Amino acid sequence: MFDDLLWRQPRAKVATDPVGHRLYGFGKRVADIALVLLGGPFIVPVVALLAALIMLDGGSPFYSQSRVGRHGRVFQLWKLRSMVPDADARLASYLESCPEARAEWDTAQKLKCDPRLTRIGHYIRRYSLDELPQLWNVLIGDMSLVGPRPMMREQRLLYPGTAYFDLRPGLTGPWQISARNNCSFAGRAAYDNSYAKSVSATTDIQILLRTVGVVLRGTGC
Repeated sequence: MFDDLLWRQPRAKVATDPVGHRLYGFGKRVADIALVLLGGPFIVPVVALLAALIMLDGGSPFYSQSRVGRHGRVFQLWKLRSMVPDADARLASYLESCPEARAEWDTAQKLKCDPRLTRIGHYIRRYSLDELPQLWNVLIGDMSLVGPRPMMREQRLLYPGTAYFDLRPGLTGPWQISARNNCSFAGRAAYDNSYAKSVSATTDIQILLRTVGVVLRGTGC
């Protein structure tokens, strides 16, 4: 219900007002930097602890992926490693041997029961802790705290919209806080397109507050 009300609320026409859009973008960038710097002293020790635990499983605690950002620019997105080192090979083998998993992957681009996850990886994914290193991406301007999630290069052909290219990608966004956050890739894109058409500081604040609840409930994907 909240998801529908979120988009029905009256808001400033930022998306169609060039001056308003520039002011919104500037204010949002300032807020991104300020919030990351304020949270840094609390978040860095958590990341360090998680990195140490991940290293007990062997391998580097961090990894990066090429993602598509605003204006189609490709950047390196950072995460805490939640998967085994041979994740790509294991995924390919699993999808080949399990038609149901293949159908789920083709529709959603993710799996509810992912064989690539490590012991600790299951928990840090559930509570979205693997995403914490992306605060660095926010600080250097690759991403924003709120926006459409950046897609992988190979997902560009699956994406029916322009929000991913028009806006700075976000650490969290509208579909992550939705009760329907297990929808298809196309469904997630619809949320991001709706967000792009009605961006406002009010919406961003609501999404950030809702994200806290999602993380605490452990409903991350």
